[in-house]
Formats: sequence, structure tokens, C-alpha cells
Amino acid sequence: MEAISETLTSPSSLPTLPFDLISEILCNLPVKLLLQLQCVCKSWKSLISDHNFAKKHLRKSTPRLMVSIINNRHKNVSLFDSPIPSLFSTLKIQRTKLRFPNSLKNKYCSPSGVCSCDGILCFVADNGSFVLWNPSIRKFKILPPLNNAPNGGPASYFGFGYDHLTNNYKVVAVSLKEVSVYILGTDFWRTIQDFPHSSCSESSGVFVSGTINWLTEYYDHDGASSISRVIVSLDLAKETYQKLSLPDLNNSLWTLGVLKDCLCICARSWGGKFLEVWVMNEFGNKESWAKLHTVSYTGDGGPYVIGKPLYIYEDNKLLMDFRDLEIGMVKLKLGFYDYKKDTLKILNHQNFECYMDPEVYVESLISPCF
Repeated sequence: MEAISETLTSPSSLPTLPFDLISEILCNLPVKLLLQLQCVCKSWKSLISDHNFAKKHLRKSTPRLMVSIINNRHKNVSLFDSPIPSLFSTLKIQRTKLRFPNSLKNKYCSPSGVCSCDGILCFVADNGSFVLWNPSIRKFKILPPLNNAPNGGPASYFGFGYDHLTNNYKVVAVSLKEVSVYILGTDFWRTIQDFPHSSCSESSGVFVSGTINWLTEYYDHDGASSISRVIVSLDLAKETYQKLSLPDLNNSLWTLGVLKDCLCICARSWGGKFLEVWVMNEFGNKESWAKLHTVSYTGDGGPYVIGKPLYIYEDNKLLMDFRDLEIGMVKLKLGFYDYKKDTLKILNHQNFECYMDPEVYVESLISPCF
């Protein structure tokens, strides 16, 4: 955005600030406050609404945790978010209920899977429609119907990410093996090369390093009952695929994720008491896979089933989710794992009955409607 040669007018008793300095100050404020400050004057409204300012603000934004998406018996949607808790906090999490748009509640409730990129959440509603939603600025967009979805239902797999070449966002939907791409700001889907595998372990892909990645599973050609796995990675700029090899692991339950902007693999034991966390330090290089932690939980107060790491701190401590298994109920819990002491501290917060995994996202001013 071009520099604006303007000053903030104020009573003579107050100093006058250059507009560039005002822009720098505003860039460090939370989204909720920025939305309120748009009413101060026209120049502030123009600045805060500018896409380049939104990108600059995004680079300084801190991550937040979408604690849960709850689908109760009446299919109501409730979402809660919280700042990523500090290791020096009192181990309490303060949650805030997100306002799910009223116009989405009836027709587009019960979202299936969630992807996030730059503060925009992408999910598939129960009627098969794709929805892009930025809860920070409360704007959403319902995408056009997917033409090749089987029987009018949802896509088998999908992903959402940013294409640095076009400076735009893309939604990728896989129906059977046919792949469709939607570019934000258009009103149509177009098809690209077919997906190279027929089965993925999770419906939503993982965005990292300009690519969307899915963990795929298949049986060996020799007729053996063992399952082989490979990561299928779609380059959003080139719209081409590559296959990424995995580290040699014996655990059976695998989850793909992102830690420190690196692709990661979480391999969990069947009983859910042990978890290996591996990161690919150099994207696309098999030799760069490195085991970060082996997490175990044998403490009192369970039984807990280890989920996945959500956030990693500078000293490599992990924020993780756990499932507290009670009779007829599964509750979400969060905890800090200290790998040096091999200890887990459960955060004090109200239990969530949840059916979807928590997601980490960032507050942003990026609109899904441009």
C-alpha cells in the first residue's frame, strides 16, 4: 500500500502522529479492536480495510486455538476459541464462543472436517457445500456447487491453501479420483489431473510450503494384508503431484499435521497411550525426517487417549489434546507435554463433548469474499 502523507488531527494539547506510524501501531492490535477503530475516521477505515494492511497484520498475528466444534443431538453448531495458553499461565484456558453466522445455522450446519489458512476456515457442510469463513471478521462465502460430487453428496477429500504465484487462495476437492479446484474470487470449479490414489486416512488435507498434503493408504500388490502409506502432495502453484516417503514406523494409527511450519507425522499406538512425533525439516526431503518426541501417558485420572500435538513452543514443549474416556461419553482435554521431564500437565478448563478435532488458526483481516 502506498504511503499516505497524512497526520492524525487532534486537539492542540495532544501530539500529532505521522500516518505511517499510526499504521505501524494499528498493525499490532487484535482484530476485534481494529474492527472498532474503523469508525474513528475515513482514513483509518480505508487503512484497516486494505488488503495489503491485512497481509502485514497477518505476519504479526498470534495463533489461536479453536477449542471445539460441537454437534449435539439437535445438530446445533457451537464453536469456541482461545488464545494459545502460555507455559507460564495458571494452566487455565479462557474460551470465547464464536458467533456462527445465523444464515449458515439451518442449511449449512454440522461441518465435516476443517482446514485453515491465514485465518480463513474451510469446511464442508452437511449438504455437501463448501464454506469459507473468517470468524475474526465474521465474513463467510458459500462456494458454488461441486459438479462432479457423487450423488450430489460431499467430496471424498478436500484441502485449502494459498498459491503464492497467483497471490490467491484455492480450495481443492477430490470426488472419487477427479480433482476440482476453486480459486477465491471466481464463481466456478475447474478440473485438474486425477488424484493418484483412491484412499486417504483423513478427509481434510494439510497445507504447508505451498502444497496440500494427504496421507494415503493402500494394500501391497503382493496380496499381503499389510497396509502401505505414502503422502500425496499437491503443489498449488503448479497443480502437480508428488509422493513423499514416510519415516519407518510400526505404529498403526497415523495423523498428518504441521508443527513449526513443517510437515509432521503423529504415529499413535492402538491403545492411545504412546505417540511418536516426527517432523520433515526440509519439505520433500525424505532424509530430513526426524523424531521430535515420543509422548507417553501413564498418569492418574484417565483413562486418557493421546490425540495429537497442536502447538510447539520455543523450548519444544508441546500443547496436545487428549480424550478422557468415560462411560458413554468422550471429553476433550488439553495439556502441556514436557519432553525433558516426560510429564503431562492437564489444563483446567470446562470439559467439551466433542466429535471433531481442535484446530489452530490465526486471527486475521483476510476476507473470504474478495
